[in-house]
Amino acid sequence: MTTLYTYADGPLGEMLLVGRVAEDGRTVLASLSLPGQKGAVAVQDGWVRADAAFEEAVGQLGAYFAGRRAGFDLPYEETGTEFQRRVWRALEEIPYGTTVSYGEIARRVGSPGAGVRAVGTAIGRNPLLVVRPCHRVIGADGSLRGYAAGLDRKERLLGLEGALEPALRA
Repeated sequence: MTTLYTYADGPLGEMLLVGRVAEDGRTVLASLSLPGQKGAVAVQDGWVRADAAFEEAVGQLGAYFAGRRAGFDLPYEETGTEFQRRVWRALEEIPYGTTVSYGEIARRVGSPGAGVRAVGTAIGRNPLLVVRPCHRVIGADGSLRGYAAGLDRKERLLGLEGALEPALRA
């Protein structure tokens, strides 16, 4: 299966979008990485740059960053363990402009208590930054915690969505 990629500019830096062509001919998003991101994907030999294949994704990202879109409607590759997929589905259910704690995500996926660490690890392995809104997960005390692309970017995304507590905006 051919791996495709493109770059898209955005307020968080140049994003790398990676995908594959599905049997129906659509490009299925596999990864969205930001510069300097922990665990970021890097273009590999044999990958094909295909800007046109990502036009819909790039358009939706542009609308999101411009405040004209609250979510994404894109096909993406199903990866990860069963537990990671449960956590990632829970992320997708967090409404635009709101935040939830890691503990709440753990409760939603049936792993309260000690499961909070496992949830944090699964969130940290989310391959679709911005699109799958892991930036909406915060500490139980309302503090910004953990974001593979850096807390400054998490703060910018939450600010864009109007989800920051007044104390955090200062």
